[in-house]
This record gives sequence, structure tokens and C-alpha cells, in this order.
Amino acid sequence: MEYLARTQPMESPVHADNGAVSLDDRIDQRITHILGKTVIPMFNALIETSGEHRKELVALRTGVQRIERRLHQHHARLQRLEGTRDDRPAVGVMAAMDAMNGRTFEHHVAKLLRRDGCTNVVVQGGHGDRGVDIIALTADGRRLVVQCKRFAPYLNITSPDMQKFVGSAKVLYRAEVALYVATCPFTPEALSIATEAGITAVHRGVLEEWSAGEPLNVLE
Repeated sequence: MEYLARTQPMESPVHADNGAVSLDDRIDQRITHILGKTVIPMFNALIETSGEHRKELVALRTGVQRIERRLHQHHARLQRLEGTRDDRPAVGVMAAMDAMNGRTFEHHVAKLLRRDGCTNVVVQGGHGDRGVDIIALTADGRRLVVQCKRFAPYLNITSPDMQKFVGSAKVLYRAEVALYVATCPFTPEALSIATEAGITAVHRGVLEEWSAGEPLNVLE
């Protein structure tokens, strides 16, 4: 009786599309879909029509079920890991930066650049920097320059500030990627100039997310 029960056709697994967008989720769902729609029905049909190789087919079907269970376990682990990452608090990130001096802040930004794959990162802020605090190469080899401003949150980066950086970045350094990173907001006029000149303005909110682990799209 136990053997007959094991050799009965099994139900094809059906999983609802939960809208997951990660690559691992899509791979898991695709493999499960293939198992449910093709491999398992084929085994069921063969088991029903073949007497000679019934035991071998049952063993193969058991192996497929084992793979499916492992996929579900893998999916559950991914969800736990992603949940841990997404719940990671960014509390204290900006408070720490507000307590930095200008030089320490420049090195903090340099560390973020290296984390995101930039190479040849050099902090040169200070006298004679010609309006650029950091020079580097992006992961794909583009020339990158960065201006860092560790200002109080109630101050603003103004249009003259941005105009000066545009001249340094585009004329003196011929930068392909230029970041203006500040611990304060930018005025609308400064943001308008940045957009027209191809400068990426990293204001306080973006800086907090970047420091907490979110990569900058312009560096990818």
C-alpha cells in the first residue's frame, strides 16, 4: 500500500506571483514553474504508463521533489537576509557626519567611493585644490571629481558655489562624472545649474542613503 501511494501522480506545485523583483526570486520562481509545468507532469505520465521502470521513475520524482524543497528553503533564507538588510537603521549616520570636520568628511566620502568600486581615489582638499576635493576613476574608468562641503544643515549650497565647481570640474579637470556632496540642501538655482552642467548634486537626504549603503546610480 505504501508503494502504491508513493507511485500515485503528484500535484504540480502552483505558486502565486508575489511581485518579487530580485534576481534570485525570479530564478527560484522560474525553476519551480518549469518543474511544475513540465518535469513533474512528465514523470506522472511515465509512472502511469510504464511498469518496467516504475521504481526508477519514482526515485527520479523523489529527487525532483527534494530539489523543489531546497529551492523553497533557499528562497526563505533570501527573504530573511533581505529583510535584515532592508531593516538596517540609518539612525546616527548624519549625526556622525555633522560632528566631522571638513577633512574627515572628505575621507568619509572617499571611503564611499571606494566601496562603490571607484579606483585611484585621491583626497586632495585644501590649499591649491582648485575647487576639487577628491579625484578618482569610476569602476568603468570614467574621470571623477568631487567637491565636499560639510556645512550646518540650515545652510545652503548657492548658485555661485555651484558655478565655481562647474568651472573647476568641467574646464580644469575635464571630468566625465562630477559630484557635489554636501551635508546641507542646495538652492533651486544651484540645482538648476547642476542639471544643466551635468553635475550630480548629493544633498543631505541622498548623502544619508548613500552612507547607509545605497549606491549612487551615477557611479554604476
